Amino acid sequence: MAGAWSLAAERFARADLVARRVAYGVAVRKPLQLPFDPIERAASIWERRFGGARAMAAVTSIMRAQQILIAELDRSLRPHGLTFARYEALVLLSFSRTGALPLSLIGQRLMVHPTSVTNTIDRLERQGLVQRRPNPDDRRGTLAEITPAGRDAVKRATGELTASGFGLGDYAADELETLFGLLRTLRVAAGDFVTR
Repeated sequence: MAGAWSLAAERFARADLVARRVAYGVAVRKPLQLPFDPIERAASIWERRFGGARAMAAVTSIMRAQQILIAELDRSLRPHGLTFARYEALVLLSFSRTGALPLSLIGQRLMVHPTSVTNTIDRLERQGLVQRRPNPDDRRGTLAEITPAGRDAVKRATGELTASGFGLGDYAADELETLFGLLRTLRVAAGDFVTR
């Protein structure tokens, strides 16, 4: 198993040396302009060596798409002093009735580890986009509350992300709906939420 996969991974890693690091270690890739699709080539080798390659090719494509999208979204958000993780937290707070949520609930809704929430809120607080305050319903808990500057940042950043189609501007509306449905199946199977 290691043969074909490691050979393909090595080739991709060599091509990947053009990557440069940015905030949070997300690689912003310069266009590779390869004369072939490395995932399709790896799938072809995989097929000859191990059999069915559809799932491997799909997973590898999803992982690559995630790299591309995070890099693109972070590039769009950088002028606003945000990363996508910080943007998501601000949007979540702006959606809440009071503009404030417990840190634990932020972690649940964003599906991230509590340490990630703490780091994200720390950075937003240093930027003056969020403030912490005691949770009146839980003496041991803390609320993160969006500030007016945070609401302004959400408004400006959302305009830019919406204009770019959140990095998916090359897809038609029906294709986006199909993509959402396909990925939703995976999320349901993983237990992200219960369907009725």
